[in-house]
Amino acid sequence: MPDHQANHLNELGHSPDALAQRRAELLALLSQAAPEVLSDHQQINLDKLKELLGQEHIAGSEHYELSWAGKAAARREIQKTSSHTLLPAASNPPNAPHMLIEGENLEVLRVLQKSYYGKVKMIYIDPPYNTGNDSFVYPDDYSETLDEYQKRTGEKNEAGYLNKQSLWKKNSKESGQYHSAWLSMMYPRLYLARNLLRDDGVIFISIDDNELNNLKILIDEVFGGDNFLGLITWVKKRSL
Repeated sequence: MPDHQANHLNELGHSPDALAQRRAELLALLSQAAPEVLSDHQQINLDKLKELLGQEHIAGSEHYELSWAGKAAARREIQKTSSHTLLPAASNPPNAPHMLIEGENLEVLRVLQKSYYGKVKMIYIDPPYNTGNDSFVYPDDYSETLDEYQKRTGEKNEAGYLNKQSLWKKNSKESGQYHSAWLSMMYPRLYLARNLLRDDGVIFISIDDNELNNLKILIDEVFGGDNFLGLITWVKKRSL
């Protein structure tokens, strides 16, 4: 590898902490809109904030929210950073007008935070519908490489070949965490995708009835309910 490429990679470091970026944005907004609630060390005085908001805006110990088994762990996934970087394939044509990125999508979203934070006009995702018959891989440790994960879960043997009998892992409806596993997979990905959008950016998500209700509540939490534009229904089969 040429020296200038090696130096460039060394400068990349880790991807930004997505939650830390959001905290910095919120503190900046508070410093402009309500500087009296912040101390010299950027500490929030909750009593002053409550006075400004009024009791009608303060949630009690019990309030409406979407919660599931594993949500705290999914939130910790957002805080993780990545030291990975994107490298062009040798077969890439010079000055290509488009870019196709291949990789584990959560890890790629982390890498994109540094260069594309707040710059993306439109995002479209087509996640697993969680029908009980589809499949999605949800590793416990995202710091693993895909090869390490496939070997640990038995999808690859030590020689590196795929074990076909365990290639598809279904999230069965009989599972006690059937919806929770899907929500834990979606939450950090939506959060990081939100960071990439411009203020006037938009995200489209394909889904069916299996997780439509959960997804609507989840995206309201991540993107804000006031930003919901609408639901487009696609009739796949029409009976005469």
